[in-house]
Amino acid sequence: MLQPQTALIPAIEQNIDAFKAIRQRIHAHPEIGFEEVATSALVAEMLKEWGYEVSAGIGGTGVVGQLRVGDGEKRIGIRADMDALPIHEETGLPYASTIDGKMHACGHDGHTATLLAAAKYLAESRNFNGTLNLIFQPAEEGLGGAARMIEEGLFQRFPCDAVYALHNAPGVGVGMFALKSGAMAASSDTVTITVRGQGGHGAMPHLAQDPVVAAASMVMALQSIVSRNIAANETAVITVGSIQAGKAHNVIPDSAVLKLTVRTLNPGVQKQVEERLRLIAKGQAESFGVSAEVEWQPISRVVVNAEQETAFARKVLQDMVGPQRVITMPEGLLGSEDFSWMLEQVPGCYVLLGNGVGQKGGCMIHNPGYDFNDEAMVFGASYWGNLVERYLA
Repeated sequence: MLQPQTALIPAIEQNIDAFKAIRQRIHAHPEIGFEEVATSALVAEMLKEWGYEVSAGIGGTGVVGQLRVGDGEKRIGIRADMDALPIHEETGLPYASTIDGKMHACGHDGHTATLLAAAKYLAESRNFNGTLNLIFQPAEEGLGGAARMIEEGLFQRFPCDAVYALHNAPGVGVGMFALKSGAMAASSDTVTITVRGQGGHGAMPHLAQDPVVAAASMVMALQSIVSRNIAANETAVITVGSIQAGKAHNVIPDSAVLKLTVRTLNPGVQKQVEERLRLIAKGQAESFGVSAEVEWQPISRVVVNAEQETAFARKVLQDMVGPQRVITMPEGLLGSEDFSWMLEQVPGCYVLLGNGVGQKGGCMIHNPGYDFNDEAMVFGASYWGNLVERYLA
């Protein structure tokens, strides 16, 4: 493990074990999207104890803690996500999930505890001049928690000049960070295509209108969007994750359902993919004498890090851990992030926090063997502390 640098905040280092225990407590009692009742109550209780003005129930189970110090006019927002995933944990840890079929497989328990560690320090030191808004968001995992908080007036009630977030990164060493200006993570759209035909006997397909054959052809045709419609220097992924049709070997069903995920790194490409997908679904269906209905659900937008806010975050990180430990991402991630909705409203920066390599911290997220690496917490919390103090200097 990389040795802590002098710019790590001593008060956070000295108290970090208490927040590791809080992280493990949250890990043992995971709550999935919009069910984070106990987690949000714990967050609200701690923030109130430290002197924050707390507003709960934003976006369902979201919490915002606000702390004003001095007469500074600048305002910063920091977001941490709180929700778990519907995955059965297989880590065997002493603090493993106590709820069957639910676990913190993405590290949101660590993100929450890391921001709480910084929150306590900032409330006690008050070494800044301005307004700090700590945003604890529910339902990041594909359920639209950020969008719901925004719809319920997040930035009207708690205006921010810049907003920041981080996510742990397995495979990146503890004490290291990664970021880039521009597209940092992909948009994510969930698409459901329902193909409707006319069922019949499997031995007499000429008397039916087979939606299965149309759906099979559609799967292959959709791949031509990336290979033939999107410029080679752009990025797009169309994955059909599910095909559902019929139950019997010798029965042609009335309908077939395709479930897809679409990822892009450019809003223009995202729009282009949607237009072509709808046309191909309609055209393919008509060519087989059936119909197709397309349901397009946007999950997240492209995560676009603003140039000025990213440069500021990079300088804070370089001063904290050294330039050699701050990696510039060569290209955007094709994973998605709900934080993108907030970045469309307020300029900001999304940063990756090293979770470790190998057996300790290297297991990929959304895996039943994953666990947030507690050794990374002091680096994340110190980043938040340094960022706030310098932004609201």
